[in-house]
Order: sequence, then structure tokens, then C-alpha cells
Amino acid sequence: MSVIVVTGTGSGVGKTVVTAALTALALRRGSAAAVIKLAQTGLTPDRPGDVDEVIRLSGLTTTFELGRFPGRLPPAAAARAAGTPPVSLARAANLARELAESNRLVVVEGNGGLLDRYDEDGATAADLARTLRAQVLVVVRPGGDTVNHTALTLESLAHRGLDLAGIVIGRWPATPDIGDLSSVADLEMLGARPLAGALPEGAGRLDRRAFTETARESLGTTLGGVFDPAAFRQRHSA
Repeated sequence: MSVIVVTGTGSGVGKTVVTAALTALALRRGSAAAVIKLAQTGLTPDRPGDVDEVIRLSGLTTTFELGRFPGRLPPAAAARAAGTPPVSLARAANLARELAESNRLVVVEGNGGLLDRYDEDGATAADLARTLRAQVLVVVRPGGDTVNHTALTLESLAHRGLDLAGIVIGRWPATPDIGDLSSVADLEMLGARPLAGALPEGAGRLDRRAFTETARESLGTTLGGVFDPAAFRQRHSA
């Protein structure tokens, strides 16, 4: 049994595609898996959300969305703006434990970054990971200010005594620039380990079969794939 909390250095880094990749590989191995999306923000109930994307890409059917709010805001603020109860991370923890009894892999996808608030008491994905004693997979974007954002996230993990499952680049560009290339070594230095994977930009537009093969090639062995960080560095050395 394994519970992984997927977080990011912010919004739009590719957490949902990475979540789908993890579950696609679990299903490919014949392992039962489940996904919990803590909160879907910025969408009305009639629109497909992140769990629908996970279903489309991986074929997984055991998925749960614990809250949906129309405002494109962090979860606590989105719930406040909607005038509805916030997501309960206690409920999320109980559900994850229950699912872990019958699934080899349970992936909990957070919103935004590690310390985004889910309720007025300030509960975060970090608190949930600590409650579950789960490893945390950090999804990042390459280049730009990713080094600073990743360093802050990893410091927060270490301060709370949480285990890092790895760092995955969620959207590696087809034509990386010098900033993208130079960030790879910095990310590995910050994590004190090789990259755990790099999903190509546009992976979320693939059909299920192609996506599963891409997931296998893009995630490392600890996550069920065959990604070789040394070969990746060699191909993309700055």
C-alpha cells in the first residue's frame, strides 16, 4: 500500500498530468489505484474537472473530488467566496486510509502549492501528508523562478518532517531554452537526488495508449517507469 500526495510549486505546473501518469502506470502493472482530488476550483459543476482528465488519460475509474468551487482562487478563499463549506482534510485522510486498504496506490492531488489553505483554520496539503505519513511528490516547471519556488517547498517539507517522493518536471518543453536547461542541475541539487521524471509538454493531449507509454518513459523507477535522469541530463545539458 502506498499513499502519495502530489503537490506543486504553484498552479499550472502539471500536477494533474503527473497524477494521471502515476495511475496509468499502476494500472499497466495490474495494480488497483485510486485518486482523490482535494478541491476543484474555477469550474462550475457542469464542467469536466481534473478527475475527468485523469480518467480520460489513464482509464482509472476510482476517483473522488472532495469539493468544487467556481472561483479561481485557493481552496479556502474559493469556498468562502462561494458561501459553501470548505474541504475537510480530516475527511480526505479518512477516505485515503479507507482506499488504501483495497488499493496498492492512492494518489491525493492537491491544489496550487504545498501550503495553500483548505479551510479557515489554515489546514494544508502538508498537514494531510503528515497525518497520513505519506510521501510528497513535488511537481515543478522548468526554468524561470522554479529554483526559488522549489527550494521554499522543499524547506517546508523538511521543516515538517515530511518525506520527499521526488521532483518531477510537469511540462518539459519540446524546445527548451537556456533557463530550462540550467534549471535541471539546480533542481537535482535542491532535492539531493536525481530527477524523478519529466513529462513532455502536451502529454495531456495524447490518447490513452500513447499517454501510458509516455508516462512509462517519463517517470523514474521509484514511480513505476523507466525514466533515466542521467540520460535526460546528457540530452539536455546546458
